[in-house]
Amino acid sequence: EDELAIFFPEATIGRLDLDKMKSRKSFENLMDDFEAGKIQILVGTQLVTKGLDFENVALVGILDADSMLNFPDFRAFERSYQLMTQVSGRAGRKKKRGTVVIQTKDPEHPIIETVKSNNYDEMFYSQLEERKEFNYPPFYRLIKITIKHKVKYILDNATDDLGKKLKGIFGDRMLGPEDPAINRIQNRYLKNI
Repeated sequence: EDELAIFFPEATIGRLDLDKMKSRKSFENLMDDFEAGKIQILVGTQLVTKGLDFENVALVGILDADSMLNFPDFRAFERSYQLMTQVSGRAGRKKKRGTVVIQTKDPEHPIIETVKSNNYDEMFYSQLEERKEFNYPPFYRLIKITIKHKVKYILDNATDDLGKKLKGIFGDRMLGPEDPAINRIQNRYLKNI
C-alpha cells in the first residue's frame, strides 16, 4: 500500500485485510467506495478473492506467488492454484477482458503454467499422482501431533521419547519430532510429530 502511493500518487488506495476490516460496516464501506470508483487501487490479502465481483476491475496482480508455492504443506500447490485462479477471475467482467500479472521467480512452475492455461484437470491429476507416490491423502491418512511445554528441554526430551516409541511402531512413515515454522506461541514451545 505504501509503495503504491509512491508510484501512483494521484490514485486513492484502499486496503482489504483483517487488520483494516474491524467491522462489517468498514468492509461494506470499502467495497461500496471501490465499486463506485472512489478507490482506484485495492490492495488486499486473500480476503480479496472471496466471492467479490467488481465490474470495473481491469488489472489484478498476485505478488510473491512463490511464497504460496513453497509453503511447507502437501496441499500448497492445490491451494496456490485455487487462490491464483480465484484472483484471476476478478480481472475483467462481462464484456471487458482483464489482465492478470503474477510475480514469481519461476514462471515455468507447473502450477503457474496450469493457472495460465486454466487447466484444472492437469493440476488435479498431477497432484493426485504425486500424493499417491508420497503417501499423502486421499491415499493415506496423516496425523499431526503437536506437543507444547513452557520449558524447551522438557519438551525436547518428551518429544524425543515419544518419537522413538512411534518410530518403533510406524518406522519410516513417522516424521519428526521437528520444530514448526512458528515454534513458540504464548510462552510455550512447540514440536510436531
